[in-house]
Amino acid sequence: MVSVIVPTYNSEKTLAKCLESIRNQTYKNVEVIVVDRFSKDKTIEIAKSYGAKVLQVNAERAEAKNFGLKNATGKYVLFVDSDMELTGDVIGECVDLIESYVRIGGIVIPERSVGKSFWVKVRDFERSFYVGTEVESARFFRRDLAEKVGGFDENVVLFEESTLPQKIERSGYNVKARIGAEILHHEEGFSLSKWLRKKFYYGRSVAKYKKRCGDYEIKQLGISNRLSIFLKDKKFYSKPMLAVGVLVLKLLEYCSIELGSMMSKLRRP
Repeated sequence: MVSVIVPTYNSEKTLAKCLESIRNQTYKNVEVIVVDRFSKDKTIEIAKSYGAKVLQVNAERAEAKNFGLKNATGKYVLFVDSDMELTGDVIGECVDLIESYVRIGGIVIPERSVGKSFWVKVRDFERSFYVGTEVESARFFRRDLAEKVGGFDENVVLFEESTLPQKIERSGYNVKARIGAEILHHEEGFSLSKWLRKKFYYGRSVAKYKKRCGDYEIKQLGISNRLSIFLKDKKFYSKPMLAVGVLVLKLLEYCSIELGSMMSKLRRP
């Protein structure tokens, strides 16, 4: 069995499409666990209509995922955001791959950003350069390993999704195996101002993340490393408008994160 864990908060606009895509997977031995942060809309109603097990906890994403993990019964776990849609054979390909090699502890699933706005197209273009880098993080895991290493780090919000695969990798397992089937990340409502406010909030825990993750943090957040990923790839220059958009977006993100980090330091006693 595969336990699919979906954290939610006021997710009524996207949740049905997410759960429908899980229901339509070619691989059927699946349980769905929705971990809700006490939504005020119809999120719970939608989740129950799809037969999901619904849990509620007032927690950040890492803690919510860990809460779902503790209540999972599958041999494997897949963590999916409520605005994501799985293409038909995501779970089947993950199971086939992880069952084929005992040292695979986590699997990366390719992601595409979906939406008509310029910034969503920029996000999708940006994602295409991260294949095989530490910017990507595994989403599909062996449950026993995820539990053994203690799940996600609940003390960080910046790159929290990478803390679990890092722990599993340090235990001697491969967490960079990848499948071909994609996840579609629906970002039709993408707002640049909201995105940058989120990055500002993430910046409040950047110092903790740097302390815990060392080399990973440099590869994920280091400005020179990120620029190198883009500028050394000839494909980056094939779409000049999107390339400029990526550079502008990353600059704004870095400024927001650093500002959040500075404000966090100023508030310390």
